[in-house]
Amino acid sequence: MGTTTLAATTDANLCYITAEQAVAAFKARQLSPVELMRAVIARCESANPKVNALTYMYFDRALEEAKEAERRYARGGGNPRPLEGIPLAIKDLHPVKGEITTWGSKIFEGVRADYTLPIVQRLLDAGAILHIRTTTPEFAHTGHCHSPLWGATRNPWNTEYSSGGSSGGSAVAVATGMTTLADGDDGGGSIRIPSSVNGVFGFKPPFGRNPGCLLPTNHDWILHLGPITRSVGDAAIMQNIMSGPHPDDIVSLKPKIDVPTRGESIKGKKVAFSMDLGYFPVDSEVRRNTLAAVDVFKSLGCDVVEVDVGWNLGAYDAWMTHWEGLFASAAGHHLPRWKYEMDPYVRGLLERGMSHNYVKVKQTEFVRTEMYKTLSPILQEHEFLLCPTTAVPSVAAWHQCDDESFTIDGRSWDAMINWCMTYPFNLMSPCPVATVPSGFASTGVPTGMQIVGRTYEDASVFQAALAYESANPWIDKHPSI
Repeated sequence: MGTTTLAATTDANLCYITAEQAVAAFKARQLSPVELMRAVIARCESANPKVNALTYMYFDRALEEAKEAERRYARGGGNPRPLEGIPLAIKDLHPVKGEITTWGSKIFEGVRADYTLPIVQRLLDAGAILHIRTTTPEFAHTGHCHSPLWGATRNPWNTEYSSGGSSGGSAVAVATGMTTLADGDDGGGSIRIPSSVNGVFGFKPPFGRNPGCLLPTNHDWILHLGPITRSVGDAAIMQNIMSGPHPDDIVSLKPKIDVPTRGESIKGKKVAFSMDLGYFPVDSEVRRNTLAAVDVFKSLGCDVVEVDVGWNLGAYDAWMTHWEGLFASAAGHHLPRWKYEMDPYVRGLLERGMSHNYVKVKQTEFVRTEMYKTLSPILQEHEFLLCPTTAVPSVAAWHQCDDESFTIDGRSWDAMINWCMTYPFNLMSPCPVATVPSGFASTGVPTGMQIVGRTYEDASVFQAALAYESANPWIDKHPSI
């Protein structure tokens, strides 16, 4: 292809276009998949040394695949696949057959996967091109992103701070233009936390909407797989590709549903808002930005009402109990050989989980039931609930989960994941939840706001996010690294 309008822009600008824009430009012969891939690769080479978000890179192979995508567009005739030629980052927790998948752990250093995760296969089958793998803390255990294997992934807006986790590398790759699309998983906020602190969009689908097949069990309701993108429309495209029943996942939902990729008016919608969900201390800058984001919904004609969700720290105990039990069930057998080469906090998680009895884990379901008794009337009366994504903008790049000096708004607080207002909605797993950017803290780190939908009403969350994005766009805000 010759020089074109989009290709003539700088690589820094080109690598920030959305998948929607790129596919339209490919079809119009205004841009080549090769030109986009080269720009994205150049961005990886310049940005990643500053943030440490990538584990493995497949640049030569990706360029060859981009050339084949270019040939497909050039041939014309028929419809190209929906993501033909689009760069895709896959978290180094999600198996890709034949490729090393480390889970951020020395246990799996050099180990190649023998299958591809269904959501990943669907994205690849849709024409996306895998060019990078992204960092995660060991076993994706928490809301920061550092591991004994890969070190710390830093926030591109201020490298003294964490990228968030556990899908920290994916969110950084999107925020810095090292990829167009990325995937993540969310067991306590691992899509929403890094999306929030990096100023991008993330979506936790309701349980069962996207097939799992990541853990030895498909029956665990806490884990969700979903998209991380710069725009809501791109996330909708990804979600519509990833979702739907899969023969290997007995709990994947039928029938398949699609979410909207184009917005419509949400004027007149009744919207609930909670700053603290009943028990979180919230940083003053997060409060300020959240209130400004809530005002955007008011400006769109929504009837916004502050509500008392009425939850308490019993939610944290329930989530931690379940998380520890899940961890121990899936990885506890590695302790005798590997415990002294693990992140010490991961070792503690596994050891605590091994000590839980069935009754203690089963009782977490009672907590979930009580929590929904207060949330359900709110969501019956209001179409969705707004609240902050994290209670602080971010934590230090080498944040420690057992930091006893950790505080929020002057209050001592558990440092593991209790600074994140996301995990309660993993307990409410049938609720779809998105996070949208709400502003910036004085540190330069972005903040985010969650949009929580009624159970399995994914479309309303996307309509709300699309409307918010239209009124308060963030797509042109990029970190300066």
